Formats: sequence, C-alpha cells, structure tokens
Amino acid sequence: MILFKARLALALLMLTAVPLSLPGAASAQSDSSEATVEAIENQNIAPSAGTEQMQRDPDRGPVTNLPLPRYVSLKGSEGNARRGPSLSHRIDWVFRHPGMPLRVVAEFGHWRRVEDQDGAGGWVHYALLSGVRTAIVQKDMLELLARPDENASVVARAEAGAIVRLHECNKSWCRISGGGEKGWVRKSDIWGVDANELRD
Repeated sequence: MILFKARLALALLMLTAVPLSLPGAASAQSDSSEATVEAIENQNIAPSAGTEQMQRDPDRGPVTNLPLPRYVSLKGSEGNARRGPSLSHRIDWVFRHPGMPLRVVAEFGHWRRVEDQDGAGGWVHYALLSGVRTAIVQKDMLELLARPDENASVVARAEAGAIVRLHECNKSWCRISGGGEKGWVRKSDIWGVDANELRD
C-alpha cells in the first residue's frame, strides 16, 4: 500500500508589500471553469453599475459570475496573499505548496480573496490560481477504499495534511488520487469540497 506523505507548507510573513511576479498563460491542466474565468477577465467584461446592482446574485462572483464560495488550487510553487486587492498592499501570507486547495470567498477585478483550511489567507491574483480541484487529508492514516463502501478493500493510506487530486463525489464519498493510486474516502475526512457538493 502506498502512503501519501503530507507536504503542505504555509509561511507567515510580516513584510511590506513587494512587487509580485505573475506567471504567464494559464496551465493546460486548468479545467473549464478556470478557462472561463480567464476569458471573462482578459476581455475586461464589466457590467454597468446600475445593471450590476439589479442583477447581482449574492451567491455569484461579481467578476466571473461563478459560485461563491468555491474551491480552486494554487497553480505554482508559491503564492502571495495580500491584505488588499492590489500590489500596493502588504503581503500577509505566502502559500508554498503547488496544488494546495483554497476557498474563494470574494472577487475584485483580477484578484480573489482566498482562505486555506484554517481560514488564513488574503487577496491573490487570479493568475496564481487554477481550477484544478484538490483536497487536503484531514484524518491521519486515512484509508483509501476500492469502492465507496465501508466494507471495501483498502488500496492505500494517506497521512493527515497530504494534498490529493479530487475526482468524483457523491453525497457522502469522494474519489481522490495521489502517489499513483486512487481510492474512495469519506467526504468529511478531506478539506476542499463542500458537504453538499456532487461531482461527476
């Protein structure tokens, strides 16, 4: 059985704001939601103030019209989280693990306010985020099962804090992968998916 090692790192910085070096085009791994985000923003689509006030859905982002909150992942090996949505704001946090799941709770222009599993975070430029879905294991030595059934055989185990790829989810279970293995786990044992979220 393969043991997924936890490799999550989050560093707290108390620094003044520094220039942020942004990556280029979106990764080919980004899903359709990420592509939609970039298409909207690159075209600078913005409704008029009157239209926005009449049509805005509080459960949708004012920039992308995607659901809020929603989950994304860190695209590169490092992402600066700032106190406000611009390069002039100081950096409060630096996320240092590619693929770590983050929860988008607000949007402003090309910036997204994100939170990690502990609620820490800040404003991150959208180019640093990916629509690829991942999750963090919450339970130590979590068993990955061959089927979404408590009596199914164990195919692997994962340490608490391990970052895994998120696949389909039903009401209670999600299929995850990592280290070359895939298996089913209880939705409540991972962070990066809502309790009522279904994925095909």
